[in-house]
Amino acid sequence: MKKFTMLIFLAMVILGLIACQDEIEDPTIIPTDPTIVPTDSTIIPTDPTIVPSDPTVVPTDPTDYSHCKAVGYNYDINAIDDYELVWSDEFDIDGMPDSTKWGYDVGGHGWGNNELQYYKNNGNAWVEDGKLIIEARNEFYLGRDYTSARLVTRNKASWKYGKFEIRAKLPTGLGTWPAIWMLPTSSFYGGWPNSGEIDIMEHVGYDQNRIHGSIHTKSYNHKLGTQRGGSRTVPTASTEFNVYSIQWLPDRIQFFVNDTLYYTYRLFLTCPTQDQWPFDIAFHLIMNIAVGGDWGGARGVDPDVFPQRMEVDYVRVYQSEFITNLQRG
Repeated sequence: MKKFTMLIFLAMVILGLIACQDEIEDPTIIPTDPTIVPTDSTIIPTDPTIVPSDPTVVPTDPTDYSHCKAVGYNYDINAIDDYELVWSDEFDIDGMPDSTKWGYDVGGHGWGNNELQYYKNNGNAWVEDGKLIIEARNEFYLGRDYTSARLVTRNKASWKYGKFEIRAKLPTGLGTWPAIWMLPTSSFYGGWPNSGEIDIMEHVGYDQNRIHGSIHTKSYNHKLGTQRGGSRTVPTASTEFNVYSIQWLPDRIQFFVNDTLYYTYRLFLTCPTQDQWPFDIAFHLIMNIAVGGDWGGARGVDPDVFPQRMEVDYVRVYQSEFITNLQRG
């Protein structure tokens, strides 16, 4: 009898231990110690100093745009009426281009686009009868089969925001690639394309009656196939002078041909960064004719069409004091 009673007692003890063990290992038990930190990765930290890694995150304060680009500007674009001419070249003196306004990029290394020409600082650009002439030629020079010129205002004049107008007549023929464009004077956000590029006008000879305007940034550029831009048919691009222009504002860039708007680069992100909008630094102007290259030579180059000229009647830059001093908020 004592043995039987002892067996029952041992059995009850064992069952009690098992029940206790199950209770300890039950994962549904919520700790009552308030200092225990949950390990669930979906729990949102409450520390206000934690900075979200998403660059498009909405600022906590809807008026805080300190980390955002091209947002927070309140103005009526149609009410800007104080543009004044701040720089121009009317090309009214024959001879070499005005050296106080223009310099040259020189070389024949392909310019990042596998271009065929050698850019020279003499012989391929001059002023004649009130027009700047940039001429691309089929001639051998320092290892290249073509020569041309690339004029720049870098270190002579640069601007942030404004209206830029260029009246020009373009070359024609397979393999020509004229451009009127802008680059930053300093690589503030890094090398190309991080600090931006604005193409006021580009034209390729194999698509004779169409001109293009575009921008390039770290996020949007032709190397990634993500460049942003527009185009317009201009039947007289190579037979008459047309006005190519942009209006560059703190939150958008508008592209025009003969005062007709055909493209606007504007961001609709909550909080754009410099990757999408590096256009808050000074840029300078560039005018050139490339030969061949990744785009200009995409359908080949006809050597018999050269020489070819781009003629420029004038270059004018206007700025608005209102826009220059415009603050966000």
